[in-house]
Amino acid sequence: MEFREDILGAPYEAAELPLTADEEGAVGATLVRRLVPGSQRAVLYLHGYTDYFFQTNLAEHFVAAGFSFYALDLRKYGRSLRPHQSPNFVRDLASYDEEIDEAVRLIREVDGHEQLLVNGHSTGGLVAALWADRRAGRGLVQGLFLNSPFLAMPAAPAVRTLGAPALDALGRFAATSKLPAPLNPHYVHSLHRDHRGSWDFDLALKPAEGFPLYAGWLAAIQRGHRQVRRGLAVDCPVLLMASTASTVTSKWDPALLHTDAVLRADDIAALAPRLGRHVTTVRIEGGMHDLVLSGEQARAQVFAELDRWLAAYVPAPV
Repeated sequence: MEFREDILGAPYEAAELPLTADEEGAVGATLVRRLVPGSQRAVLYLHGYTDYFFQTNLAEHFVAAGFSFYALDLRKYGRSLRPHQSPNFVRDLASYDEEIDEAVRLIREVDGHEQLLVNGHSTGGLVAALWADRRAGRGLVQGLFLNSPFLAMPAAPAVRTLGAPALDALGRFAATSKLPAPLNPHYVHSLHRDHRGSWDFDLALKPAEGFPLYAGWLAAIQRGHRQVRRGLAVDCPVLLMASTASTVTSKWDPALLHTDAVLRADDIAALAPRLGRHVTTVRIEGGMHDLVLSGEQARAQVFAELDRWLAAYVPAPV
């Protein structure tokens, strides 16, 4: 494995992690890093759905705090997506264990970091929580920071319950069927500087209309949600952050600039106690779905709360 300069430019570098092939052929993930020489602390970031790592403001905050920063573009996302692949598609969220485990091995055994924080956003937050639950008792991770984790479908409980059996069946027998549920483009428009936002990212890797929504992927998400509802046993301290409000709309609304436009923030917060025995929940006034891309005041609150939690529960090794 060889690290080369990343698409973000120096000092970010990236390397491909070869993975076990699946029914579509060769599979790989991409590990991006921003090293802090001599640091014993590291953070591993997992992105959301129709997403990839570009949040350098988050990385630089961790670097300033003395953490080496790593981010995975998971299989079939962002830097890791290949022409022969169905974007974002997996049949089981546990498939991601392969690249997470390898990234953690490299962070700890090759790069020599003793302390690891895992930071997941949205779908990456769900994946991170399920992975941490499966790896409990091994001492691999000292803290889990979840930014608007995708713990529940943004629908009424009755709709989720009634639709679950049909989706499970479709996921088993027609996993690559495309469902008529495209991403609302207004969320990406609220972020990107070419539209109504302040941030620059590659709209080919994070398109406003999203990628096709596959039945098998959504069924896997649903199974992950059921695991969360039954209760996980994450054995490290968990910090869960979510906005104080959500906005559901098919038209442009200025509220999209200061609320969660993707998930129901109240549902996220309600499920926080199901993750483990040591969970801190923080609600961010004015927070967007990706809280670290929120407006300046909300973003400052996110980083202040993160720093306070880190100092209390994931202090630097002596």
